[in-house]
Amino acid sequence: MFPVTHNSKPIVIIGCGQSGSAAARAVLDAGLRPLVLEAGPRPAGSWPAYYDSLRVFSPARFSRIPGFRPFEGDPDRYPARDEIAAYLEAFAAGLNAEIRTHTPAVDVTVDGDVYTVHTATGEAIEAAGVVAASGSFANPVRPRFPGQDEFTGRLVHAADYREPGPFAGKRVVVVGAGNSAVQIACELAHHATVTLASRAPLTLVEQRPGGKDLHHALAAGFDHLPAEWFARFLPGRLAIDTGGYQDAFDQGLLDRQPLFTAFEGDELVWGDGSREPVDAVIFATGYRPHLPYLASLGALDGHGAPRHLGGISTTHPGLVYLGLEFQRSFASNTLRGVAADAAHVIEPLAAYARGAHIALG
Repeated sequence: MFPVTHNSKPIVIIGCGQSGSAAARAVLDAGLRPLVLEAGPRPAGSWPAYYDSLRVFSPARFSRIPGFRPFEGDPDRYPARDEIAAYLEAFAAGLNAEIRTHTPAVDVTVDGDVYTVHTATGEAIEAAGVVAASGSFANPVRPRFPGQDEFTGRLVHAADYREPGPFAGKRVVVVGAGNSAVQIACELAHHATVTLASRAPLTLVEQRPGGKDLHHALAAGFDHLPAEWFARFLPGRLAIDTGGYQDAFDQGLLDRQPLFTAFEGDELVWGDGSREPVDAVIFATGYRPHLPYLASLGALDGHGAPRHLGGISTTHPGLVYLGLEFQRSFASNTLRGVAADAAHVIEPLAAYARGAHIALG
């Protein structure tokens, strides 16, 4: 660990979820000064904005941030959304780092070795390096179907879903086959008539085979497998059955259908040509990295995705990323795994920042 240099330009970290906080700690360990910019009101990233019933899919013992206190209570329980948010706030509070909430980054420019981060509050902050750790919650994937704009029912993304009350007694279709899609569909099925619609058949994986959570095996081996392994051997979407999901399908509480093909007025058109009136469609179709502030820099590809290798920008020295799904491993964007990625990307970033300071005199 290096002594922190306070009279140098900071490393600006954009986002203060688990990735931003892990980056701040790694920057401090490298002897540099972090400045964390969080768009929201709390240093907890997107966690406070997720749906009310959300629980993490790994037990508390596998959800802690390395080097920080464990969650209280039973280590085999599954922490809820608000617990995670409070845990992250406590972690951030223990850092010797300046954190500015209500401060969205809107643009990043570079002149020589010096970056400038422009904020929605009108600031232009000079930085020795930049960590993009803003996650993906603000950039939900919303598929497009024929007739979608004329649909008279309710159309939302899982990012906008909070609890089942507004959908009680309604005919609802949830689109997706991942964890959030299944969790939302099963929750709604107790209050509404629900179908899960997906392009491929649903694959449910039992969370506690033999009474022991599968993360005991995952954390021992899968966490450290490279991202390429998952693209090659796990090409489909898997959903973890946290309890009762398969039973809900078996008992007819909800069903799964191939994805519909179009909207028509208040109806969906299914693949066999049949039509059905539907009150609401919820897209649980995932998210993409939210990095609009890097667009003018030329650091993104044509789809808005970062050009990087393991979180290190391949276009701009001094720019790194954290919190990307499968950035380096299975655990890259998890509480337990992001610290390893932070150490990986901050090492070359710190070397760049020190070189910039020397060059600038």
